Amino acid sequence: MLDINLFRTNPDLIRENIKKKFQDAKLPLVDRVIELDKKLREARSEADGLRNQRNVKSKEIGALMGQGKIAEAEAVKASVNQINAQLETLKEIEDSLAADLKKPMMLIPNIIEVSVPIGRDDSENVEIEKFGEPVTPDFEIPYHIDIMERLNGVDLDSARKIAGNGFYYLKGDVARLHSAILSYARDFMIDRGFTYCVPPFMIRGSVVAGVMSFDEMEDMIYKIEGEDLYLIGTSEHSMIGKFIDNLLDPKDLPQALTSYSPCFRKEVGAHGVEERGVYRVHQFEKQEMIVVCLPEDSENWFTKLYSNTVDFFRTLDIPVRTLECCSGDLADLKVKSIDVEAWSPRRKRYFEAGSCSNLGDAQARRLGIRVRGEKGNYFAHTLNNTVVAPPRMLIAFLENNLCADDSVRIPEPLRMYMGGKDKIVG
Repeated sequence: MLDINLFRTNPDLIRENIKKKFQDAKLPLVDRVIELDKKLREARSEADGLRNQRNVKSKEIGALMGQGKIAEAEAVKASVNQINAQLETLKEIEDSLAADLKKPMMLIPNIIEVSVPIGRDDSENVEIEKFGEPVTPDFEIPYHIDIMERLNGVDLDSARKIAGNGFYYLKGDVARLHSAILSYARDFMIDRGFTYCVPPFMIRGSVVAGVMSFDEMEDMIYKIEGEDLYLIGTSEHSMIGKFIDNLLDPKDLPQALTSYSPCFRKEVGAHGVEERGVYRVHQFEKQEMIVVCLPEDSENWFTKLYSNTVDFFRTLDIPVRTLECCSGDLADLKVKSIDVEAWSPRRKRYFEAGSCSNLGDAQARRLGIRVRGEKGNYFAHTLNNTVVAPPRMLIAFLENNLCADDSVRIPEPLRMYMGGKDKIVG
């Protein structure tokens, strides 16, 4: 949600930003916001005028009573009561206008950074840098489910029977590998100075509306029927919600947190879930990074966050690249985003393994996360980034560490979490 002052002073900037995101259908919302804001300010101005009148008349009542002019005082009291009735009516009008104003403001996208490439969708994202040499072995790399099945490590059929497509059972050493990757990611981030958290896995609707756009909400979030609770799609949702309505002292910032959670997603839309695979599913686990910081520090934190993911993957000998998301691929609250993509030897191309986002003050503005300032309080900036998200990481790991004899090599950093094993065999 943008600052209302921007609509008053530079609405053309907002319109241009909407066009850059190829959301021209939202252009009329700018005029709607300006119109409703004008009406709301007029109602508030009228109410302020009435309150001033009431104050004058209240003093007049006291003076008349002191002079023994009871009848005149009662007449003034009657006019004060009339003003109070008018104020009550105006309060209802103000509340209604404020609610109507918030609706279009919540739909208008955040102002993207000037460095963001302009493009309609993810096909126009821009590669930034590659890390590690992509290797394609001289033997065939099977589909990831086939690798898992050869290792007796997955059961999709049973999961489909009890929950449907988009769910899976992991078993044996593959399940252990899944947990090992998450444990290593946790310790990796702790070693980098982040505070480890395990958050609530359900959040209230007010938090959902604060951390994501309505389009994302519709396509991603599962609601608990009959309750004001939603299953989180990522731990970012509850971790940012942790700071709702907080007034933070600058000396307590940045808050650099790393959180573990299961994630639940509808995966509605063009991609959908996979019938035979674990790349796009309804349930998975993830280690996340979350930062709440001063506005002037968010750009530096953005670079630190995605660099952490690159470094993590490289410690496991997985080649990656960074890709800057174009304007049309950015969710509405984001000002800038970079995807970290892992190399797939089977497909001979990279695929998304994590995403780093700077949301500016968008989430803070919606959730009331402020910083105490000498010249007035102001909104914090929030950022998030994926450390690792099995099972996608499992796909990259298995393909890049598969040996010709169908065993899977375990890199040194994971061995302590795998009981000392240096490979997995079927």
